Amino acid sequence: MAYGLLLVFPAVMILAALSDLFTLTIPNRLSIILVAVFFPLAFIAGLPLETILMHLGAGAGILFIGFLLFTTGTFGGGDAKLLAAASLWVGITPLADFFFYMALFGGALAIVVLLYRRVPDVFVVGPAWAQRLHTKGTGIPYGVAISSAALLTFPATQLYALIAG
Repeated sequence: MAYGLLLVFPAVMILAALSDLFTLTIPNRLSIILVAVFFPLAFIAGLPLETILMHLGAGAGILFIGFLLFTTGTFGGGDAKLLAAASLWVGITPLADFFFYMALFGGALAIVVLLYRRVPDVFVVGPAWAQRLHTKGTGIPYGVAISSAALLTFPATQLYALIAG
């Protein structure tokens, strides 16, 4: 049963990345699923209560910071919620690695999108999502960077080690 629950994290992160790429939105239900599945999985895995509380603190702290970034228009609401839910799963110890990878992926993503937006409109053909992404001022699907960093970091977490080990 735990192995099946362990697949929820990568599946939801991939769905969030794809949703953000194609629609520039991350549905709330994806973040809710991550939070809802974390707690039973943590107990099944035997994660100590103190560690669960530290994971909860990481998620809550990042949600607060994400909310502040959202209120300033720096970050999207879906991004803030996804980042907080992913931080809940990652926990305190690998959180710095998670943010480092997210900054790398986010920077690369921003460069690619900004270069793409410099392509003349006449050369942009394809589905609506690609045309929307080409439009200046529409934002960058940062959920792709969050999800990529989370997927790269997750195997280094204590939760993953308890279940997969």
